[in-house]
Amino acid sequence: MTNMIFSERLKKEREKRGWSQTDLADKIHVSRQSVSKWETGKNYPSIEIIIELSDLFGITIDEMLRSDEELTEKVIKDSKKLAYPKWKTFFDSVFMLGAFLLLAKLIILGLNHFFGTNIMILEGLPKGMVSFAPLVLMVIGGIGTDSLKKKYIE
Repeated sequence: MTNMIFSERLKKEREKRGWSQTDLADKIHVSRQSVSKWETGKNYPSIEIIIELSDLFGITIDEMLRSDEELTEKVIKDSKKLAYPKWKTFFDSVFMLGAFLLLAKLIILGLNHFFGTNIMILEGLPKGMVSFAPLVLMVIGGIGTDSLKKKYIE
C-alpha cells in the first residue's frame, strides 16, 4: 500500500468503508465530480481537503501524499506564497513598459526609414534618455522580478 499513488489510495480507502463517491463527497463537502477527478488522477484536492481526508480515513497525511510525487509537488507549490507579490507585479509592469516602448521605438524607426515619415520620438528630451529608457526599464524590471520570484513567505 505504500507505493500506491494518491488516486488509488483514495479509491481504496473509500471502497474499504463501503462509501460511494457521493457519500465521500458529502462527508467532506465537495461535489461528487471532484471525488471522481481525484480518483481518476485528473485533478488533486487542496491541502485542506487532504488533511480532512486523512482525518476521515484515520491515516497520516504522509501516507496520503508520500507515494505520489506529482501531488507532493503541488502541495509544496501551493503552500509557497510570494513574499512581495505587489512588488513583483510592479517590476513585471516596468519590464513590460520597457518592452512596449522599445517595440514602439522600433516601429517608428522602421516607418521613418522605409516609408520616409518623419515621426519624432519625445522631441525636446535628451537623445540618450530617449534611446536608452526602454532598455533601462527592461533591465530594472527584469532584475527586480528575478530577485523577488525566489522569495517566499516562510
